Amino acid sequence: MPVEASNHAADIDALFFFITDVSVILFLLITVVSVAFLWLYRRKGKALFTSPISHNNRLEITWTIIPTILVFVVFFWGFRSYLDMQVIETDAMEIKVTGKKWFWAFDYPNGVNSVNELVVPEGKPLKFLISSEDVLHSFYIPAFRAKMDAVPNRYSVIGTRPTKQGTFDIFCTEYCGKSHSEMIGKVRVVSTTEYNKWLEEAESGGNVSPAEFGAKLYVSKACATCHSVDGSANTGPTWKGIYGTKHKMADGKEVIVDENYLRQSMLEPNANVVAGYQPVMPTYQGILKDKQIDALIAYIKSLK
Repeated sequence: MPVEASNHAADIDALFFFITDVSVILFLLITVVSVAFLWLYRRKGKALFTSPISHNNRLEITWTIIPTILVFVVFFWGFRSYLDMQVIETDAMEIKVTGKKWFWAFDYPNGVNSVNELVVPEGKPLKFLISSEDVLHSFYIPAFRAKMDAVPNRYSVIGTRPTKQGTFDIFCTEYCGKSHSEMIGKVRVVSTTEYNKWLEEAESGGNVSPAEFGAKLYVSKACATCHSVDGSANTGPTWKGIYGTKHKMADGKEVIVDENYLRQSMLEPNANVVAGYQPVMPTYQGILKDKQIDALIAYIKSLK
């Protein structure tokens, strides 16, 4: 099992192992009894027949009551764990989780956002407000034992409290299209001090040049998922040497790749789709701040 890194992970694991142990015990018991009956009551001659018993109330009641008790135990145990994730703690920090083809976007209470990297403080109760901008996705953090569907045009809610520092996987567990398998993120559980420091740096970009900040955003905002920087083909056009060139659009017109075109491509990606590519890029409206857009443009201009 993955490491237990949330307040309800141990309880969910205990239920899982309870179901597994009961299943193994019943399987072995039924197998042993079946083999024993095959051996004890095998045909030994024409004169030997089994007893003419056709019904036994005691047996019928036994193998009805025992499974019923087990089913109720599993149901109430599982329902209690479910409620633990649905009843949000009063001081929980709300983080907006948005699934898009094909990345996860996270919006924090102070306006900072991130893509495919969720950073949270250890021990702080969390409320994930989950939705999708296109198709059905499913937000899953195995280490937290937390999973909830991301449905277009509605919100889903799940609560948890990280109990262990470290870096853990985030997956989409609902098939959502061509790059479903690449919709992978990370959650970093850090100390409160480190979390506050990360919030400040995420907003400002730190003491680096715009192009260097853009290089970081290229990775952190999942631009690398679809755009290469070495000229290789990908889902979207490569960024290498793209600035200043003339591109033919799907509708036949030609567009110069300048600052305005790059900005529009980030905020309104389907306004001008390059010929030979599909209109699958999601909008970064509300995800990228003006300073971040400027940094990405500076980085693209540096890729000669």
